[in-house]
Amino acid sequence: MADQMPTILQIVPRLDTGGAELSTLEIVAALVRTGARALVATEGGRMAERVTALGGEIITLPLETKNPVTIVTNGQRIASIVRERSVSLLHARSRAPAWSALMAARRAGVPFVTTYHGAYGERGRIKRLYNSVMARGDSVIANSRYTSDLIRGRYGALAGTPVIIPRGVDIARFSPDSIDAERRTRLLTAWGIEPHERVILHAARLTTWKGQRVLIEAVGRLQAEGRLGNGVLVLAGDAQGRNDYAEGLRQLAGELGISDRVRLVGHVEDIAAAFAVAYLTVIASIEPEAFGRAAAEALAVGCPTITTNIGAPPEIVLAPPEVSREQATGWHVPPRDAAALADAIAEALAMPEAERQAMSARAAASIAARFTVAAMQRQTLAVYDGLLGTQLAARFTASQTHPV
Repeated sequence: MADQMPTILQIVPRLDTGGAELSTLEIVAALVRTGARALVATEGGRMAERVTALGGEIITLPLETKNPVTIVTNGQRIASIVRERSVSLLHARSRAPAWSALMAARRAGVPFVTTYHGAYGERGRIKRLYNSVMARGDSVIANSRYTSDLIRGRYGALAGTPVIIPRGVDIARFSPDSIDAERRTRLLTAWGIEPHERVILHAARLTTWKGQRVLIEAVGRLQAEGRLGNGVLVLAGDAQGRNDYAEGLRQLAGELGISDRVRLVGHVEDIAAAFAVAYLTVIASIEPEAFGRAAAEALAVGCPTITTNIGAPPEIVLAPPEVSREQATGWHVPPRDAAALADAIAEALAMPEAERQAMSARAAASIAARFTVAAMQRQTLAVYDGLLGTQLAARFTASQTHPV
């Protein structure tokens, strides 16, 4: 395999939005850059066309289903694709299609890689068995130290030693210098934000575990105590069919007397501009995040960030007592604690401008040093190299200096 370019087939249920989906696209781009063939099996989604635009190829399969019969049938389909397309390696990024990919890989005799993108709740032996497919790869990639510890704690020797490859941020896209005034103004106008108001941004799909209710309660406290000042909370994210939950958030804001201080703006396509116009970003999750892409992207733009102190986001947002105040890029608060969250927001809003600017600069520098797309791409290609005997990582590195 070392003397020929491989064909890599990534497998993901849909390509709509999220860390697994963006990672899929980024690895397509990296593979194409090395001269390898990049295939993606998926049901489709709003980002599917980007695979083709990047030079990859979409293979449409019904991969979102958890129906056992379809999972087995998909395994047979993928095995046929491996033989017909001379696929060298399968890389699965979600549980149901990972079972299909595992069957296909064993049948076709090709390496099987998984990336553990989520914390995956486990309730009972059946769910544990279902989740365990993500620990059965010939190489298992964890997207944070938290996720690696979780895998080893749950599955022990089954997963071997996970390779920790954090998600990366496109530094060029999320550089504040790349986000012009027109983009910023367009977004603020769409949200109904006045020039004197400061945006407290929560960028996540609308679902209970993301903690929107706790955040609204915290903002309600600040308003009642006279500490909110000119802050306006913007909840940026799809309801994804959870319309009752979205309506419940509106009702809660009304009950707390802050309807005029809360905006539910839906999915935001220009998320870089969203972080750029935010005075503060909040990650209010009440269950552990396996990585925390919003935290990394917010900091890359230079937006100070508050996160709950569970899961992986505390690895990204630096805060006391783990670091000194002079090294901090944000704050950590306990989950479900509206009072602590309100205090952290109030502290952020009260920061002298010079202190905030210093934190903003540290935030951007921290992400550029620790979490880049190029690093994630190179490290993932190195995993493929270890299983295939190829030189994809070296070719990718060379291509950055001498573009192909």
